[in-house]
Amino acid sequence: MSNFTVLSAGILSLLQDRGRFGQSELGLTNGGPVDAYSADIANALLDNDSNATLIECSVGGLQLQANCASYIAITGAELSVSINGQDAPMWTTLAISAGDIIELGMVTAGLRAYVAVAQGFNVQPQFTSTATVLREKVGGLNGDKLQAGDTLAVTSVSSCMKRSLATEHRRKFNNTLTLRLIEGYQAKQFIATERQRFYLHPYTVTPQSDRMGYKLKGSAIQCQQQSLLSEGICYGAVQIPPDGQPIVLLNDRQTLGGYPKIGSVLSLDCALLAQASPGTQVYFTPISIEQAHNALCLADVYFKSITQQWTLS
Repeated sequence: MSNFTVLSAGILSLLQDRGRFGQSELGLTNGGPVDAYSADIANALLDNDSNATLIECSVGGLQLQANCASYIAITGAELSVSINGQDAPMWTTLAISAGDIIELGMVTAGLRAYVAVAQGFNVQPQFTSTATVLREKVGGLNGDKLQAGDTLAVTSVSSCMKRSLATEHRRKFNNTLTLRLIEGYQAKQFIATERQRFYLHPYTVTPQSDRMGYKLKGSAIQCQQQSLLSEGICYGAVQIPPDGQPIVLLNDRQTLGGYPKIGSVLSLDCALLAQASPGTQVYFTPISIEQAHNALCLADVYFKSITQQWTLS
C-alpha cells in the first residue's frame, strides 16, 4: 500500500479535514484546521477536494518519509522546509519520490503549518469526519496526535500540475491584530462603560491558548449577570469568565457553556488569531451582521480569484 511514514511527529501534529459538523448533540465539537485559509490553499495547490485530510503541524519539527511517488504542498506558519536535506519552498506544489524525507523546521512566524498530499491522506472518518479532537479522542488515527512510526495511507500520484501561490496572497503575521466582533444578545448584560473598555483597551495573547480557545489578558470587564444557564457555544464566541479576561473559543471548544458571551469573532479573524503566538496584542472592533456577511462573501470571491490565477512553477 502507498503510504508516508512519520519519522518524527514534532511538537503537535494532527490529521484534519474541514471539521465535524452536526454532531454537537452528541457532545462532539467541530475540530478541523484552525487556519482554514492556509489549509484550503494547501489542498487547492494539489487540486484536492476542499475536505481532503491533511496534517496540521503546530510549532514545527515534523518529519515524514514518502514510500511512493506523490505531490505535497506546505502552507501556513513560516518555517524551513527541506526534502532530502535540500531547501524546498512553501505555498508551492512539490514532487515527491519514494524514499524522500520531508522535514519541517521550527516556526519563525505564526504557529501552525499545513502539509497536504495529492488526493489527501486516506483516513477512516468517525462521526462523518477525520478531524482529530484530542479531548474527545475522536478522528485521525485512534483519536490521537501523530507519533513516530505511524503509517499514513495515501494514493500514489504520478502527475500533478505544479502551482505556486503569489507572495502577496500568502499568510502575513503581525504583532498586533484587530478582531471583528458581532455582538450577541448577551452583550446587553454588559453596561456601556464595560463595553467601551472592551473595545478601547488592548489585550495580550497568553500562553494559556490552544485549539480549544485563546485566553487573553488585559483590562478586565464585568458582566452584570454572572449566573446564566448553559447553552450551545458557536465558533469564535468570546466568553467573559468571573476574572473578566476574555476567552475566544475556537475549533476544539466545548459544546456547552454558561459564562456570559459579549459576542463572536468573525471566522476569518479567528483563523488569524489561531496563528498568533503569546504576546501578540489584540484589539476588538464591533461590526454588524450585514458587514460580517459581506466580509465572508468578499473572502470567498477573493479565494476563488487567486486559485484561478496560479503562478505555474
